[in-house]
Amino acid sequence: MFFFVLRRLVGGLPTLLLVTVMVFALTRVLPGDPARLLLGEEATPELVAQIREELGLNRPILVQYADWLWSLMQGDLGRSIRGNEQVAPIIWQKLPTTLELSFFSLLVAILIGIPAGVLAALRRNTVADAGVTVLALSGISIPNFFLGILLIYLFSIRLAWIPPSGYVEPWVDLQKNLLLMLMPALTLGTALAGAIARFTRNSMLEVLSQDYVRTARAKGLEGRVVVYKHALRNAAIPVVTVIGLQLGGLLGGAVVTEQVFSIPGFGRLLVDSVFNRDFPVLQAVVLISALAVFLINVLTDLLYAAIDPRIRYH
Repeated sequence: MFFFVLRRLVGGLPTLLLVTVMVFALTRVLPGDPARLLLGEEATPELVAQIREELGLNRPILVQYADWLWSLMQGDLGRSIRGNEQVAPIIWQKLPTTLELSFFSLLVAILIGIPAGVLAALRRNTVADAGVTVLALSGISIPNFFLGILLIYLFSIRLAWIPPSGYVEPWVDLQKNLLLMLMPALTLGTALAGAIARFTRNSMLEVLSQDYVRTARAKGLEGRVVVYKHALRNAAIPVVTVIGLQLGGLLGGAVVTEQVFSIPGFGRLLVDSVFNRDFPVLQAVVLISALAVFLINVLTDLLYAAIDPRIRYH
């Protein structure tokens, strides 16, 4: 197991190196001059040129990339152009908020998606199956921002049950934190819940038709034991794969959801850094997001072995 994890981590280094090249190149083709945006339209060309020189933007692109990569290898994410602060503290300040939103969204998706998928498989070709299918497709199809606006209109404006937006740290006021996280988690988790429900249904239908399930039923085992102990566990691997792949999309969806609900997280930091042409912050946000997706995929592989004892890594 240790050598498998080590091989996966080492094997991911070329991918991460390619990500650094793409991130650096894409930030440099963005229209707009960071020095001009920093100083404003009234700044003189001489002052703009001086700031560009101080920021190192006049150097050749390859030199800038090599310098950034060397700093990364030393754990230095650089300094923000906008605020002249170290990027790392900014990242660590925003990241927990997005991780909290992603955790609750994943929780919502699993709590809704898996039971709905199991129900649809057990009630195949019934009204319950059709209802789950329609709701799952609706969850996948409705854009996050539109669902978020609908929830705000219903629960905040019409019913006045939940504040429409904002964020409070859990260590300041846990109850208010959970209340404010409810609508964003539903908004972000609904699409993933739909995907999980669809894959759980299909995987369960395949497993329920296997001989060992029929044998378990013929031996007189309770239906609940057959479904949850024998069928669901074996049907879980495709579902875990989907969850692992969709978590990357969850981080991407957080960008929109945080804007809708005014949550000061990673996604909002990304949008602000794009508008301000704050290259060091933008590069760090995208790179850490890519690293998170890579680590999630490694964890997904490890979960396979935990779910199915036949799978062994050497």
